[in-house]
Amino acid sequence: MSQTNMAREVAEIPQAAERFLAASSGAVQKAAAALRLADPALVVTIARGSSDHAATYLKYAVELLAGIPVASVGPSIASVYGQQLRLAGAACLGISQSGKSPDIVAMMQAARAGGALTLAITNQLDSPMAAAVSHPIGLNAGPEHSVAATKTFVNSVLAGLALLAEWQADDALRAAVADLPNAFSKALTLDWSPLAQRLVRAQSLYVLGRGPAYAISNEVALKFKETSGLHAESYSAAEVLHGPAAIVQAQFPVFALGVKDAALAHVVTTAERLAAQGADVFVTGADATGCTRLPTVTGLHPLVAPLVLIVSFYAFVEELARRRGYDPDTPPHLRKVTETL
Repeated sequence: MSQTNMAREVAEIPQAAERFLAASSGAVQKAAAALRLADPALVVTIARGSSDHAATYLKYAVELLAGIPVASVGPSIASVYGQQLRLAGAACLGISQSGKSPDIVAMMQAARAGGALTLAITNQLDSPMAAAVSHPIGLNAGPEHSVAATKTFVNSVLAGLALLAEWQADDALRAAVADLPNAFSKALTLDWSPLAQRLVRAQSLYVLGRGPAYAISNEVALKFKETSGLHAESYSAAEVLHGPAAIVQAQFPVFALGVKDAALAHVVTTAERLAAQGADVFVTGADATGCTRLPTVTGLHPLVAPLVLIVSFYAFVEELARRRGYDPDTPPHLRKVTETL
């Protein structure tokens, strides 16, 4: 089989990140200046699918670094229910690869009318969403042909982290963001074949994370479904113990995403508890009793480490999809651009 579009686009992630950092710095600086001037007491996000996972990642990053609460608003509030939210004193961030979905555009327009400072992250600066906001930021990821979003997801989170670093004038995060193309290149070289061997004939699994890594677990679970026909469910490593752990029995596969941050010990504890129930647990970021540890890029800032994990995962899941007999470029019943109301 010839190389898939997904494989080519995953391999391009380091270069796509470099393009973003080089081409979009001016837009990031302007948007950051606007955020400093507005000094919002609340940030709301508008997104769907993988873009909503990027928004969840940025929710944690903003709350952890800036101490400002972030909430997701359903686009249907404007597009279906016609309600106008009062958003004076808030910033509203829309994330959409295409910028074309009518419900996202309608909600961004409503947010601006409701008094919010509006910003957008999109791969299409000529899109309706970009036109609807005060500060659009282009991903510069280049064309993405595979239905499964990969480089656009990575650049969406990268754009948000770059914006956050400038908004908060945080030199440590600035340096970490600047080094991400190098970290992504390292991530593409890692071998996760033990997980592939376990999942090649699996039917379902749990994916766990906490903090920004929980956003990545959501993206991981989606890509398992989308590319590989695997029923994957994403849970917080805390929330999984409040009921879902009851069905974890012998040889049930679990993928726990740990990074070196304040939540790592909690992720390890959950992984070990599920392994003790008989689960086949694979973990990143630390050794855990009864679990298989997968290699990761080390020495990373805790706010960028989960993003680097997804790059290793994308390379892994593209190969897994083909081993399971799927074409990751053409998932059944899906299209590249989904326009919802």
